[in-house]
Amino acid sequence: MKYHQLFDIIIQKLRDELPGHLSYHSVTHVKDVIESAEAIAKSEGIEGDELTLVKTAALFHDTGFIFGSKEHEKRSCEIAESYLPNYGYSAKDIERIGGMIMATKIPQSPNNHLEEILADADLDYLGRDDFFIIGDKLYEELAMFGIVQTEHDWNRLQEKFLENHHYFTATAISNRQAKKDENLAIIKKKLSS
Repeated sequence: MKYHQLFDIIIQKLRDELPGHLSYHSVTHVKDVIESAEAIAKSEGIEGDELTLVKTAALFHDTGFIFGSKEHEKRSCEIAESYLPNYGYSAKDIERIGGMIMATKIPQSPNNHLEEILADADLDYLGRDDFFIIGDKLYEELAMFGIVQTEHDWNRLQEKFLENHHYFTATAISNRQAKKDENLAIIKKKLSS
């Protein structure tokens, strides 16, 4: 599997083709998810070809945004299917990568360990110190789409999202849950004041 070759090509494709108004679903987000996926996977004992599959799924997981947000996970799978055979990925590899990409669809419902890893990596920031910085980018993007009108709407949406979200892997639970709970408490405080 020629992941490194593919990485350069797909990152450039995202730079060239992702709509400029996507402040959250950007090259920065994709790179962040790859980094998180690799860290979680290694901590979960995933290595070799399986680690490459996880990183590849992370690389492709939001490519569908090139065509818009509607059903972007499905479009991301189609884009992956069009590239991967030429880079040494087997039909089975491609199927597993597709499963991981679909596991990032909200509400998340991963069906195996690798899918759990990518699902957790995609929302890793929920339990990090940069939660509000990254959240502001998502707020900007959702406001642009007319999904949220005010900061209050946004905080309500975040509160509900964080309350309903849970991490799947032991790594994410131990490394991110406590901070996610703190971030939720800050949002609740904002809403009550």
